[in-house]
Amino acid sequence: MKKVRINAGKVGLVFKKGDYQKVLTQGTHWLGFYNDVLMYDLTKIFVAPVALEILVRDKELASMIHYIEVKDAELALVSENGNLKHVLHAGKYAFWKSLINYEFAMVDLSTIDIANNISKTMLSQAILRAYVRTIEVAAYEKAVLLVDDVFVKILESGTYHFWKNDITIKIAKADMRQLQLEIAGQELLTKDKAAIRINFYTQYKVVHIEKALLGNKDYEKQLYIAMQLVLRAYIGTYTLDELLERKESIAEAVFEDTKKAAAELGVEVLSCGIRDVILTGEMKDIMNQVLIAQKKAQANIITRREETASNRSLLNTAKLMEENDMLFKLKEMEYVEKITEKIGEITISGNGGMVQQLKEIFSVSK
Repeated sequence: MKKVRINAGKVGLVFKKGDYQKVLTQGTHWLGFYNDVLMYDLTKIFVAPVALEILVRDKELASMIHYIEVKDAELALVSENGNLKHVLHAGKYAFWKSLINYEFAMVDLSTIDIANNISKTMLSQAILRAYVRTIEVAAYEKAVLLVDDVFVKILESGTYHFWKNDITIKIAKADMRQLQLEIAGQELLTKDKAAIRINFYTQYKVVHIEKALLGNKDYEKQLYIAMQLVLRAYIGTYTLDELLERKESIAEAVFEDTKKAAAELGVEVLSCGIRDVILTGEMKDIMNQVLIAQKKAQANIITRREETASNRSLLNTAKLMEENDMLFKLKEMEYVEKITEKIGEITISGNGGMVQQLKEIFSVSK
């Protein structure tokens, strides 16, 4: 006989000539000379020396262990005292029940969906990250989810986790904010063959994400081309002068005509506008000459109008003086006064009054 001591936190398995006999717990035990004891730490994974199927036939031993069998396309997540510690692949595993509180979560890798019992905290752990696909959709975005190239659902803003397996996952995102499309430097010909460049803008918003992303390819480019064609068609029906005068009405017409095309693309056009009408080099010089000529003509009209008014005033004054001698004399004295203001020295003789002599110098009798 031989004495065997099993300390706290340990357990012993007794084998006789290679065959399992029984399990020994804490305490002192007496065994025959042909018995061997294998010691195990209760805080470690139990790595069985023989097939687990043989060991679990012992009901006492079976009651002391967690027996886990992981199949193909499965994972087992093992938590120790609430913390994820192990990720187990296909195989058979055993854990001692004594000192550590184990929790087990089985994962089905044949699907991409993650069960509710798998917390986001567990998914963020480094040992599990290799098995998880993470998709983020920003607060201003929506996305369509394709599984094996089949549309499944629309993803709202948030963070999504899926198991990593042979199933393909694709997403397509769309910005759901109000967006602006610029048609810059578009060269066009007006009805009177004037070459111009137009900067045109459109504000729009995605309203039907499936239609925009799945029903159309590059919906933004298609919207650009639709706006470009409608704009070209309208500009060609106006002369340059009409275009400059009716920019707002043209923008409204383009807005109305592109609504239907935009709806087919899954977007809604909110507003349109012509920002700039830019003349080419020669046309710019011609328009400048026309503008200068117009301004000169306006200036000549104003000048002639003022001259006419001045002459009419002089004529009225002359008629009044002709009819009134006193008014004539007063006007005569007014001009004499103005002239004398500019003369430094005047010499007069004593033959007659001073006013009469000044009158004789500066005026003519009527």
